[in-house]
Amino acid sequence: MTSSDATYESCSICGCSLHRGRGHYARYTVKGRSHASRHHYVAERFFGRSRNNGAKQKPKMFNECPWEYEGKHGLFCYECHEVLLHNPVLLPEDIERFATLVKREELAEAYNKPENPNKIAGRIQLFHKIISRGLEQLLAEEETQNKGINS
Repeated sequence: MTSSDATYESCSICGCSLHRGRGHYARYTVKGRSHASRHHYVAERFFGRSRNNGAKQKPKMFNECPWEYEGKHGLFCYECHEVLLHNPVLLPEDIERFATLVKREELAEAYNKPENPNKIAGRIQLFHKIISRGLEQLLAEEETQNKGINS
């Protein structure tokens, strides 16, 4: 980026140069795949809001954001936002292990949904904890391996 190029934007995940402009978003072209896209760190629907639902308020899962990121968003390319972040790969064994943790944390539901959304809020927090710890562990393992190579 040069000092005269103040509009340069890059994806927060892959680092590609982002594009803007009509007619490109979601197209399977370089410009479409690298089109700028905002992503809320914590979904608006968790606070009873949804742009997809107009002005209609939904029940809140959280009154306050447990991570203090309500309303905050990052900038990503179309691929990282819509393809990667919105479509995590969860295999049957992943679901089974997650379900085991859900039961251990007493976040499972028997038969009928309760009136309040406390258990789904707990499952959301548990899922974030799993992702966060997995990232920490992978980075720590990589750091350990790199130290062994550089020694």
